Amino acid sequence: MVERLAKRVTLADVARQAGVGTATVDRVINDRGNVSEEVSRRVLTAARKLGLNRKLPASHRRLVRIDVILARPDLPLIGRLGFEFRRLASSLDRFISIHRTVLEDERPETLARALASTRGDAVVSYMPDHPLIHSAVQELRRRGIPVVTVISDVPGSARIGYAGTNHYRAGRSAAYFVTRMTRGPGPVAILCNKLSFQSHAERIRGFSEYLQEFSLGWHVSEIIEGQDDRDRSELALCESFKKKPDIMAVYNAGAANIAVARAIRADLLSHRPVFVGHELTHNTAALLREGLMSLAIDQSPELQVRVAVNLILRHFEFFAASLTVLQPEGEVPIVLYGPENIPDQLPF
Repeated sequence: MVERLAKRVTLADVARQAGVGTATVDRVINDRGNVSEEVSRRVLTAARKLGLNRKLPASHRRLVRIDVILARPDLPLIGRLGFEFRRLASSLDRFISIHRTVLEDERPETLARALASTRGDAVVSYMPDHPLIHSAVQELRRRGIPVVTVISDVPGSARIGYAGTNHYRAGRSAAYFVTRMTRGPGPVAILCNKLSFQSHAERIRGFSEYLQEFSLGWHVSEIIEGQDDRDRSELALCESFKKKPDIMAVYNAGAANIAVARAIRADLLSHRPVFVGHELTHNTAALLREGLMSLAIDQSPELQVRVAVNLILRHFEFFAASLTVLQPEGEVPIVLYGPENIPDQLPF
């Protein structure tokens, strides 16, 4: 006896089982989006139960809107970070969108307001370590909006992860090279944005502790909070040079590298100091080639961008849908640049 052929399962069968229309089933099966998570789950469950002979999506994929909140786009590092987010956005799955919110200042009040008003499903930002920021991040967590920090961390907050470098080690590395590049021990002037930024505070702590542990005769003469303002930083450094003309080195833990160059060119010191700073930009590349800057410690913003997005996609379990994993994970390495290893072309 010839066995009767099993009835072929159709989209209409799945629609009846799931209690939706055939057009909705078609959207879910073909992964076209614009269907709620709950309805998509019902459709996929019905299709599997009935044995629909189609390749089904591994799971429902919701649209994830990542709000990248960046303050002070005039700073080269922030411009470079924005460039890397734009470049990555063009290669992401269509269910992931990146929106940039640009702020004109980095005051805690400004950033806290931006966090509170976000329309994203997740937030990536750099921010000072301040009670207002902790409260804003905690409120986003209550709303189910994960936060990832880049560049500078807010330890102890409700953020889900930090996609940046170890700034303490970067500061120790800066001290190591400073003590080996100069003629002898002496005072070091340190410039930063504000010590309320964890990145700058940790760099300076690492630098200072290295000098205390390994370098007799070296000491920090002054820590200047120049707020990454060129004119303010240059003026403060010149005043410091006048008071201590025997300064042997300048360590810039912040972004005002042009201000350091201007202060050094004023020739207020007995000898040209060793100058170690952060980030590879068009400006620092020129200073390295000129010989005015000795070393640039770069924090690899292109890798920070990838790790930040990776953390968010893992939070939303996107990798269960067979998306490409964005490596690397864990601590982002620093890269040391001198005049001999600057790339021929900077993409940013």
